Amino acid sequence: MKAVGIKKSLPIDHSDSFVEFNTEDPTPGDSDLLVRIKAVSVNPVDFKVRQNAAKDKELDKPKILGWDASGIVERVGNKVTKFKQGDEVFYAGEIDRPGCNAELQLVNENIAGHKPQNISFEEAAALPLTALTAWECIFERLKIEENSGENQDILIIGGAGGVGSIGIQLLKKLTKFNVIATASRNETEEWCRNMGADVIVNHKNLEEEMKSKGYENVDYILNFSDTDLHWDAMAELIKPQGNICSIVETKDPVDLNKLKNKSVAFHWELMFTRAKFQTPDMHKQHEILERISKLLEEQIIETTLNKTYSGLKAETFKEVHNLQESGKSIGKNVISF
Repeated sequence: MKAVGIKKSLPIDHSDSFVEFNTEDPTPGDSDLLVRIKAVSVNPVDFKVRQNAAKDKELDKPKILGWDASGIVERVGNKVTKFKQGDEVFYAGEIDRPGCNAELQLVNENIAGHKPQNISFEEAAALPLTALTAWECIFERLKIEENSGENQDILIIGGAGGVGSIGIQLLKKLTKFNVIATASRNETEEWCRNMGADVIVNHKNLEEEMKSKGYENVDYILNFSDTDLHWDAMAELIKPQGNICSIVETKDPVDLNKLKNKSVAFHWELMFTRAKFQTPDMHKQHEILERISKLLEEQIIETTLNKTYSGLKAETFKEVHNLQESGKSIGKNVISF
């Protein structure tokens, strides 16, 4: 099969930041699906792995990145029960296995879902990683219940990004929360409003912006942006006994004491945790994706696809990674094969 990968962690504008190569077709294990990839999307995790996976060495074999895909099941493992050959699927995959930037990929059936039938492969590929992340943040880490949240406020920092875009929709369609989202440009403000946000604030002066809109504090905070940058603001804005969930690792230690007097709970979310540690509830990601698929088919939520590119080529991935690294990406960027 053909694939695109990295042999060394290089700046995106380097001629060899991505390489095209051919490798053997993978063979499915007992619980695996062998999927022929039709479309993939690029997330911040992609460029973070590219920048750090081979910093001081050159890999003998290129590392295949990519953790968001849609495609068609070509073969199934001996113990697979949830899917069959020919099924259309979408999934995010596992951080410790070869990624989806290839013609074929293996994925455990317990973390894959049936692709929504009413949308394209490109529209479907935009969703798995971010939908799983947002769902786990909202309904599992923060333990928010569906149809709850009346007269309560939730702040989403990073509203126009991939996770923020689907997070806004899930909260507006499945709960009764007043959703406040951050955005700093006209186009990102418009995007957040189209996703369903009730209030838009500029994250560059977050505390002042919130107060100018009449908010001294909020019940919940979802941080999908820079944890270091927004830590003090989050500590100030969260209500006593409130909850904060973040998906972005810190570069420096943060002061948890800032949350102590308010008895605030802080949660980390990493979508790869279940697969990485083979947790007993790993199958819940299959269930979440099946629910997301149904919500899309019922047109309760919509894809967060913004830009589409074409071709399993090094140059295509360079272009999309460059956009992701710029911090100016809106929604999701998808590459079709």
